[in-house]
Amino acid sequence: MNFVTGKHLSRRAMLRGAGVAVALPFLDAMHPAFAGRVKTVHRVAVVYVPNGIIMNQWTPAETGKDYAFTRILKPLEPFRDDVTIITGLANNAASKAQGGGHAKASGSFLSSVPPKYTAGADVHAGTTFDQVAAKTWASETRVASLQLGCEDARMVGNCDTGSSCAYTNSLSWKDPDSPLAVDVNPRSVFERLFGNVDPSLSPEVRARRALYRRNMLDLTRDSAKKLELDLGPADRRKMDEYLTSVHEVEQRMTAVERDTRPPSIDKPAGIPFVFTEYVKLMFDLQAIAFQSDLTRVSTMMIGREGSVRTYPEIDVPDPHHPLTHHRGHPDFIEKVTKINCLHAQLFARFVEKLKSMPEGDGTVLDHSALLYGAALSDGNAHSNVNLPLILAGQLGGADRIGGKHIKLEQSTPVANLFVSMLDGAGIPVEHFGDSTGPLDLRG
Repeated sequence: MNFVTGKHLSRRAMLRGAGVAVALPFLDAMHPAFAGRVKTVHRVAVVYVPNGIIMNQWTPAETGKDYAFTRILKPLEPFRDDVTIITGLANNAASKAQGGGHAKASGSFLSSVPPKYTAGADVHAGTTFDQVAAKTWASETRVASLQLGCEDARMVGNCDTGSSCAYTNSLSWKDPDSPLAVDVNPRSVFERLFGNVDPSLSPEVRARRALYRRNMLDLTRDSAKKLELDLGPADRRKMDEYLTSVHEVEQRMTAVERDTRPPSIDKPAGIPFVFTEYVKLMFDLQAIAFQSDLTRVSTMMIGREGSVRTYPEIDVPDPHHPLTHHRGHPDFIEKVTKINCLHAQLFARFVEKLKSMPEGDGTVLDHSALLYGAALSDGNAHSNVNLPLILAGQLGGADRIGGKHIKLEQSTPVANLFVSMLDGAGIPVEHFGDSTGPLDLRG
């Protein structure tokens, strides 16, 4: 992945400086390098929210194209043509598993394989569909996949009625015995994407070393100036917007690290104190990674399953999880709905970000499939059926999806959706988990 001079650029061209390597967005100057054969890459992402949803504030009453956005989904209304609301899917693997209701839901969500009931080191579940994609594309990107989180990254111990924390605190499994821990530190993620850092180091060590390597864009400035001499006006504008975006993310992380408030167990050094700013920063890192093709696969847990985060910024000072066991109490239901709305607002911002990034014949969003939702529907009942799920972006191929609310037959395996997402990304699989076949989302 060396820097390429001249008028034609490789898709793998990079800006280099002392200790950093910055990948580039897709530029018009890269077209000739493919001799008229422009290959558009595809991405797969999962954004997970914990503890279920207030379903009557989520599910539209109408199906098809002429549906009204509900209170929780309202932030996504500007992107009606880019989102597909899917109801009727079930995580049947969780229903067959033993253990805590939260652990068996998240522990089986992306694999559709019942997790082993254990709080020990002998955890066992299934390879998740995102890792199928990650393995397929690993040789084509710097980072095979990102696993991000905004809460507790513990992987050992009992986190839910005798079920391991590995099930509640992670989504991705590289293989049935290897859960992948989430990275909760934005600086650590940034260094993994852009820095010349030993990936075997712990996130904490990488973050500490990053304190000595500020403002990585300054280190690549000369390389950028040389490159711009061979770019047209549109590419120069795209480069400027991209590098400005990377610079702004880096500056936000630097400001967080200069915060004089002492870190705590819940908020280690380098993590924003304001939750919404924290989530936005993690989303922006994913957007930049997708735009520059540093990775094509990501999962993000806005909260771990069973999360007890409080949300004083929206007048919800109570812990999230206990509120979801509302037993019909209107005040508790309203507070959970507020949390659901906030999460949807943050996801809508991510969708908007990707939609604003031009790429080839469309945008980064057009070349991505983003799954948003939860492994539980009714948190009060720990229900694994009728999951609250949204697919944003496109599956790939000539036929577009979006603009619809699709209601499937009840208890259709959620694994069928994963088969469709992999197929749309150019990774056909005959069977995955407990799938019975792909979904028809284009009709």
